[in-house]
Amino acid sequence: MTVTSPPSPILPGATIGFLGGGQLGRMTAFAARSMGYDIHVLDPEASCATRPVASRTITAPFNDVAAAIELASQCDVVTLEIEQIHPDVLDAVASRTALRPGRDPVYIIQDRIRQKQWLKAQGFPLGNFVAAQQASDVADAVRSFGPCIAKSTHGGYDGRGQVRLSEPEQGDGAWSALGSRECLVEQKVDIHYELSVLVARSPSGAVAVYPPSRNHHTSGVLTWAVVPAVISDDMTSRAQTLARNVAERIGIVGLLAVECFVTTGGELLVNELAPRPHNTYHHSERGLATSQFEQLVRAICDLPLGSTELFAPSAIANLLGDVWLQDTAPDMSYALQVPGSRVHLYGKAGARAGRKMGHLSAVGDTAQDALGRVLDCYRRLSPGTIASFDVHEPVLSHISS
Repeated sequence: MTVTSPPSPILPGATIGFLGGGQLGRMTAFAARSMGYDIHVLDPEASCATRPVASRTITAPFNDVAAAIELASQCDVVTLEIEQIHPDVLDAVASRTALRPGRDPVYIIQDRIRQKQWLKAQGFPLGNFVAAQQASDVADAVRSFGPCIAKSTHGGYDGRGQVRLSEPEQGDGAWSALGSRECLVEQKVDIHYELSVLVARSPSGAVAVYPPSRNHHTSGVLTWAVVPAVISDDMTSRAQTLARNVAERIGIVGLLAVECFVTTGGELLVNELAPRPHNTYHHSERGLATSQFEQLVRAICDLPLGSTELFAPSAIANLLGDVWLQDTAPDMSYALQVPGSRVHLYGKAGARAGRKMGHLSAVGDTAQDALGRVLDCYRRLSPGTIASFDVHEPVLSHISS
């Protein structure tokens, strides 16, 4: 049974617990510390990114109920920075302290098939998909839909756990590559551009919706993101309304990122949901009145939500481990000569190809200016990675659809 949440608000001086100690936890913990909160964290890695910011770190897997109870017993509220937390752990935490976001939204979102089925049942716009129970289901989906993407049901972030298929004969290989277990198969859609919208919601029901972020991925990994998105007012309104409706319907308390595709035919489709801070809103620290990290603290503690007003066009570019695997070390001093630029490193040991180690950010007079600055900063930092990491600078002309 879930206990009644403590009286709101949870004021500075209280202790916030984090399930997960990666970079999202680290950046949220910095924001919480600056607001006067203490931080405890549970993570499988003893040297997790949040450890230097927390006063206590419990090293345990995300299915360790006893460790979760230990965390919850010392915290006034517990949140998460990764959704792959075992349901028994969520239940154990919720029975002892406030768990925000709640158990049910996380349970729905953490399984891709469950998430898609919930979105479909609620009437939200989606591309075609099937839940494949065997290899023949994967092949049948390609026969029905044409080119598809098969995805693992859990985990598999940043392009991992995904197989692209163009022919039914590839079904057996995709099934094996994904562990010969149930998987999601989605029809490949003709994408005009990608958006995300971040929504904050408090226990009191207050809601704050951020301006859409326009995003670009390379091999499933976010390359860059920028606000404003340079899209029509109509699409901005449609995307924000869609995201708000999803957040309210699913009952999130905290943050919900709604990733969307806009097709070449002008359809707005939901891609995936994330019940936590999101890579595509790291620029909120630079150009928006309230960063996503401070907003999460405000939301879970039932403080007044911060303004989502855009102060300055801002952009980010991810720094993957590839940057540190070149013959020459990254040249931070040269890169940071770009006006308006900043580097954000996550304190992770062991750089490897594809691993997110940090990001760059920049502000500018326009979205194009901000994006140009952050990509210039990236090129100066590590010119040897340009061939393997798509850092082309598009022309952000106004998109009417």
